[in-house]
Amino acid sequence: MKKNLFSLLLVVCFMAFGQMAMAQGTVKGIIQDADTDEPLIGATVMVEGTTTGATTNLDGAFTMDVAAGAQTLIFRFVGYASETKELTIQDGKTIDLGIIALSSGSIGLDEVKVIASIAEERKTPIAVSNITAQEIENNLGSQEFPEVMKNTPSVYPTKSGGGYGDSRINVRGFDQRNVAVLINGIPVNDMENGWVYWSNWAGLGDATKTIQIQRGLGASKLAINSVGGTINIITKTTDMKKGGSFQQSMTDFGRTKSMLSLSTGKMKSGTAVTFVGSRTSGNNYVDATYVDAWSYFLSVSQDLGKHQLVFTAIGAPQIHGQRDGFNMLTESEYETYGTKYNKNWGYLYGDVLNSRENYYHKPQMSLNWYWTISDKTFLATSAYLSFGTGGGSGTLGYDSYEYDPPRSNYEGLYDWGAMVDINAANIDSANAREVGAYTVKDGDTSFMSRSNLIMRNSVNNHTWYGVLSTLKHNLTDNLDLMVGVDARYYKGEHYREVRDLLGGDYYYDYTMGAVYMKDDIIAYHNDGIVTYTGAFTQLEYSTGNFSSFVAASVSNTWNKRIDYYSYLPEEAKAESETLSDVGYNAKLGANYNLNENHNVFMNAGYYSRVPEFRFMFLNYVNDVNVDRNNETVLSAELGYGFTNDWLNFRLNAYYTVWDDISKLGSYYSKEGNRYNVYFHNLKQVHTGIEANLDARLTNYMTLGAFAGIGDWKYGNDVNADVYDDNTLEKVGTFRTYTKDIKVPDAPQTHIGFYGKFNVTKEIDLGFNLNYYDNNYANFTPETRTNENDRAQAYKLPAFTRVDLRAGFAFKIAGLDSYAAMNCYNLFDTEKVIEGEDKSVKLDDGTYVHELSKGFWSWGRNFNFSLKVSF
Repeated sequence: MKKNLFSLLLVVCFMAFGQMAMAQGTVKGIIQDADTDEPLIGATVMVEGTTTGATTNLDGAFTMDVAAGAQTLIFRFVGYASETKELTIQDGKTIDLGIIALSSGSIGLDEVKVIASIAEERKTPIAVSNITAQEIENNLGSQEFPEVMKNTPSVYPTKSGGGYGDSRINVRGFDQRNVAVLINGIPVNDMENGWVYWSNWAGLGDATKTIQIQRGLGASKLAINSVGGTINIITKTTDMKKGGSFQQSMTDFGRTKSMLSLSTGKMKSGTAVTFVGSRTSGNNYVDATYVDAWSYFLSVSQDLGKHQLVFTAIGAPQIHGQRDGFNMLTESEYETYGTKYNKNWGYLYGDVLNSRENYYHKPQMSLNWYWTISDKTFLATSAYLSFGTGGGSGTLGYDSYEYDPPRSNYEGLYDWGAMVDINAANIDSANAREVGAYTVKDGDTSFMSRSNLIMRNSVNNHTWYGVLSTLKHNLTDNLDLMVGVDARYYKGEHYREVRDLLGGDYYYDYTMGAVYMKDDIIAYHNDGIVTYTGAFTQLEYSTGNFSSFVAASVSNTWNKRIDYYSYLPEEAKAESETLSDVGYNAKLGANYNLNENHNVFMNAGYYSRVPEFRFMFLNYVNDVNVDRNNETVLSAELGYGFTNDWLNFRLNAYYTVWDDISKLGSYYSKEGNRYNVYFHNLKQVHTGIEANLDARLTNYMTLGAFAGIGDWKYGNDVNADVYDDNTLEKVGTFRTYTKDIKVPDAPQTHIGFYGKFNVTKEIDLGFNLNYYDNNYANFTPETRTNENDRAQAYKLPAFTRVDLRAGFAFKIAGLDSYAAMNCYNLFDTEKVIEGEDKSVKLDDGTYVHELSKGFWSWGRNFNFSLKVSF
């Protein structure tokens, strides 16, 4: 045994010595951008067929030892076409390759960055994180698109109810209405309510080249919703390289996805075409949240010398079952039925029927024109069009069936069969005579049945078009001027319609005194029209180690409402007056590189923001809100960065005051009357620190860590205006007590770690760990009406989530192939990720806060995929 062990050690020593004594030479060079001559920091050089490689430093330079003999070197950088060089390495000799110039791998990618206001490391003075296409492909799997951004401090994405595309994202304690989302520089936040519906962009992950998350006011020149941050999504534009790929993936809970990517490359005519399409179908993790979705992305580019045209179309027609926020789970329901439980569905005639179903298609098309006017002047213009059709379903009823049909006693599901029988048997002869819901044949009167509860659709169609144009001019070698315009027009059509009478013959609305049949419009029907025009300018100064900018924008928003339901067509009030409101912002910032390793930056800004459309007209009619006022945002930030060949560290602190906040709410009096509540001067103060650390320890291992520690709270007590829900008249005011109450619905402590490991040339591994704490259950200010109740909302339990992934590269019929497995929530942690707070008054007059209801995180789940490139 000892002899065998000694022999083994001897062999290992000889192998190690042989490895050390192997003949080798040295290769060095500098990798630069072919167009700008700027060094490409972090570009990789690999010896083909081996794990030998190197990474460029801050000057774009690299030096590496390579085994003697004939070798092929591959030079790569994200967003650029790779290059190869064949060399003959001599033992002990050094080969200087000089400049290796890499060209952009996508047509129009550099140009679109002018429109999209992409920040640059150690130059643009903001807190920023970049996510590459490779990282998206590695981590997305079966996750929702916002979840690929979770390894960013102070960013909290959740699946919400768990339906396909129903996720949301929160940045620095601000929800999606206050986080600007741009696709190739084009704003996509809804122009009426500021929300982002991710199901409309279900295929976006397949077509994304990079995501840049700018926390805080960001670098965008536009007047947008970037109170908490800006999410800049840059699509793949048109690939220079000819080829394509096919990918098939599936989850362990029954959802499958097929994706095809094709590219012609740049042809002799100067034309290039890229297409990405996918099909997703099957069951989702949560009960009855099935999905049937398509997605498409098309980019066509034409090179015309100094002019370049790029046409892009993206869309995702889909239908999926939902689990809505009104039906969150109580702790008792979670303990009884588990985290997958969905209260919105049941069986009808053996088929699944979910009362909450979303169906929508929102194609967006844009034509970008890039014009290199001269060496100093460049014009980028984007004209775009989007039109959305679809909506969501739900129930509508009265009396004991106002919200829900009966439920089964043992499964907690809707008993749709019982509801159909109840509706079919509900012969209201007196009411039927009054409204004519009967027939007479041969002297016999046949009365129709009145539905106590029906299925309805809430339809939200819209048309949206605009133009965004930016002119960039180099005034001097150090000073750049940007000016531009941003004009948008939006018309949203909103109405409810009868989807299914569920066994009855008609539905009677006692408020309107009207009878409704299938497909009739019911409850409301109105248009919201928003017209926006803005102008912006920015000066950028850069010299040596110093860079700075100052930017300003001014805009006017026109809002108009047309109501087809609450008024007769001939009534003057059927069409509201057009409201005109001015908004503006100003920002400045500076970055100073102390040396090649250290830099510091600062930025500050002030926004005066026109409130959203829903605050222009209260109580869902055309009465103008005379108390409306602009919201204001004041923000300041300081940051420090350190970088070298293998380490990148960033630290920043921020302070944001969001004042004069508009908010709508409602409550029921003791008598059961519903009242609407309007706030227009709430205040929030958000402060915090954030840190990122990325360490490339070897060519085979990268580790990272990040943290966001926030203190987000309300800054004042305010009065609220109260409106009667029936008369629509203002009936008074009441005081709410919110000062120093923590802002809810996002963790104020977020810490994470991640790692990437290239075990061999073929095998790679990765992990993500996210820890969340100090997350308070959601509450509405109108519930804080007692001055003695200043306790914080219920604090959700802290939790940690760990995700793992593994990939294997190989050949299928000579084609590059890659198989991957993602395991999400490795330790099967089920914690409340979103919750509603309730206040409980004790006998001694004090208050405690408990969890009313919530959504629990998904348990452990898997995604498997296979990609073949050709």
